[in-house]
Amino acid sequence: MARRLRIRHVTRVAYAQPAASSHNEVRMTPLTLPGQTTLDARVTVTPATTVWSYWDYWGTQVTGFDLLEPHEDLTITASSLVETSAPGPLPEPPAWAEVAERAGGSRLSEFVTGTSRTTVPRKLVKKAREAAAGLGPHEATVAVSGMVADRVTYLPGATSVNTSPAEAWAQRAGVCQDITHLTIALLRGLGLPARYVSGYLHPEREAELHRPVAGQSHAWIEYWAGDWCGYDPTNRVRVDESHVVVARGRDYDDVTPHKGIYRGVPGGTPEVTVEFTRVA
Repeated sequence: MARRLRIRHVTRVAYAQPAASSHNEVRMTPLTLPGQTTLDARVTVTPATTVWSYWDYWGTQVTGFDLLEPHEDLTITASSLVETSAPGPLPEPPAWAEVAERAGGSRLSEFVTGTSRTTVPRKLVKKAREAAAGLGPHEATVAVSGMVADRVTYLPGATSVNTSPAEAWAQRAGVCQDITHLTIALLRGLGLPARYVSGYLHPEREAELHRPVAGQSHAWIEYWAGDWCGYDPTNRVRVDESHVVVARGRDYDDVTPHKGIYRGVPGGTPEVTVEFTRVA
């Protein structure tokens, strides 16, 4: 069943002392895709300044802006209205040999190559291969995702943005970013192309209409099995109409919601809030 969601994503940065200038880029605009239509989207900035947008290499809409006058804080508000629908049936998966052939001779190769955020010890890849033995790509993804979720408990605040997959595995706790990076690393270890997806997940599947609900940004995977297929390893579910895609890439570094540099005293306190309202 289709649903229509209004999303308000606010990032506030309070500097330790006024910043002389700052340069920023934001990835907070939902994409229009099969099963997802962005009906309205805008990014506003306080202090007011000129903003511009472009599409990056990975197909994400980026909003950029500069603040060239001293400012004590920065507020970025991304508002969007998105209509989503339930996913269709999964594609008939190719044989593993065909996956390897396709991945070796196309842009899919970018999603089977490890990155600094998707590198794990060989012993973990071996565990993944054992969990996926005899399974096709769809079933292997579920099995490997389950192996990660069984080991790494979702625990907000357990890790930082710079925590490695191996560290999250060792401490048995992490957030959706850690679980997603781990799952991607292990699927790539199987030879299955996998990419990182940044977006939103409405926290209430049967949300009451027109009632704002506090939420947060979310991360999940897409794997290639004849076509790109979404799976949420943190919640052990196939991606559905409660998920809203904003950006895709090799790992978190390609999809970071807010990147910026400023000239001033080090230190500052970022605060992020996300609010969802189901309107249809």
